[in-house]
Amino acid sequence: MTEFEQLTDEIRQDLDGYKARGLKIFASSSLQTNSMPLLHIISQAAPETPVYFLNTGYHFPETLAFRQQVKELLGLNITDLYSAVPKYQQRDASGRLLFTSDPDYCCYLNKIQPLEPILASHDVWISGVRGDQSKVRAQMNREEKAPNGVLRYHPMLGWTSKMVYDYIRLHKLPKHPLEGEGYVSIGCEPCTRKIDVDALLDDRNGRWFGMNKTECGLHTQLISK
Repeated sequence: MTEFEQLTDEIRQDLDGYKARGLKIFASSSLQTNSMPLLHIISQAAPETPVYFLNTGYHFPETLAFRQQVKELLGLNITDLYSAVPKYQQRDASGRLLFTSDPDYCCYLNKIQPLEPILASHDVWISGVRGDQSKVRAQMNREEKAPNGVLRYHPMLGWTSKMVYDYIRLHKLPKHPLEGEGYVSIGCEPCTRKIDVDALLDDRNGRWFGMNKTECGLHTQLISK
């Protein structure tokens, strides 16, 4: 058995175990290149699993096109989640859009709040965070408690960036179209910049450019310590 076969089998066994206990499972995904191995494994091991994409309204058109490509290629049940607060109301007291003045609150309205009803109706949340992506994620465990009694499951936590790309090449999976243009971590368009690959420090470079911020809150606020 190869390394990837063993890792995939471990994830399959974990998912089978959750289902055998009658637990309701869902996954969230940002639909980036880094998302592909886990989405591929889910499509093979538990294709009925709902996958939620947080459609903030600020994504690159290329991300939305990639989302559709992946959905059709892997046959996944991908559903978009939207903020209940319309964009014209997402402004500060001076009338500026929140992503320019209060990115934490912008992420709360467009990412954290829309996911809360899903957390309330499920038992296990599959997340593709990896320990090599940031110092915050390096401190996480394979299983973590989250609000509403949900169990966060991090099957990719021990994977490295090299493993991700080796798996993608092995299974001939597509890459996000903007990656070839210098974007490594791709989020909302106003808060994402190209990076100098030679100066790359971690997989989160390019996100919330010029801000003292590296996480949207999904993997910091929606976790219980």
